[in-house]
Amino acid sequence: MAIKLYDSAFSPFARKVRMVLEHKGLAFEAVDGLLRSNHAALKAVNGRVEVPVLTDGDITVVNSADIVAYLDFRYPEKPVYPADPAARVAARAWERTADTLVDAVLVNLSYWKLLDRDDTMPAGLLDKARADMAVVYTALERSLGDREFVCGALSIADIALFPHLTATRAMQVEFAKDVHPNLGRWFAGMRKLPICIDDQRRARDYIAAIKDHDLEKKRIFWRGDRIEWMLAHGFHDWFFKEIAEGRVLWPGPSVP
Repeated sequence: MAIKLYDSAFSPFARKVRMVLEHKGLAFEAVDGLLRSNHAALKAVNGRVEVPVLTDGDITVVNSADIVAYLDFRYPEKPVYPADPAARVAARAWERTADTLVDAVLVNLSYWKLLDRDDTMPAGLLDKARADMAVVYTALERSLGDREFVCGALSIADIALFPHLTATRAMQVEFAKDVHPNLGRWFAGMRKLPICIDDQRRARDYIAAIKDHDLEKKRIFWRGDRIEWMLAHGFHDWFFKEIAEGRVLWPGPSVP
């Protein structure tokens, strides 16, 4: 069976799945699903027109966490979910934090960095982002302790967090190594792993040429956790104005 991954070096979720595939040494074909020229092919396998999507023969899996769970079940060599129950729960919790809170903070900041916007970031948004990331950094510092990886051995916790944390400096919410030395040590170690070296290269190349990519750069594609973060932090007036002025894209229905 041939594995195909609809991904994008712009998507931390897709980057996570690609890193898991490479960690496991699985051969796959990658298709940039976010290119407008590939939207029809992406929609055919995921009505929400979101990446990542993985097809494995006649099996189609959407949602990055579900894809990783499928890969660990179908291809159990070099697992990314720990066998120990407590470590497995912790790894899944950190994956969920990366997929929800950290993603929402960083992607919502990125709109004024990477899209064609003629407005400015709402006042106070960056401060709220820094406050939430400080909570994440403190918890990570505590979880790491003197360990090399978040849950002891390399797991989905590390792989899910890494793509997001590579963007924190560009988004002006980076951690301070003197305040979070364990996190600094972990990040430096992760950056030396082959799967992370390849991921960083792809992401840098993609961002460097982003103006040349056939992407939607004016309207924002919104999904649950990113909306929740904006509304919970009081940016509802800005968000509703976006809707009223037609600068919003919504995902399609989520059905098998």
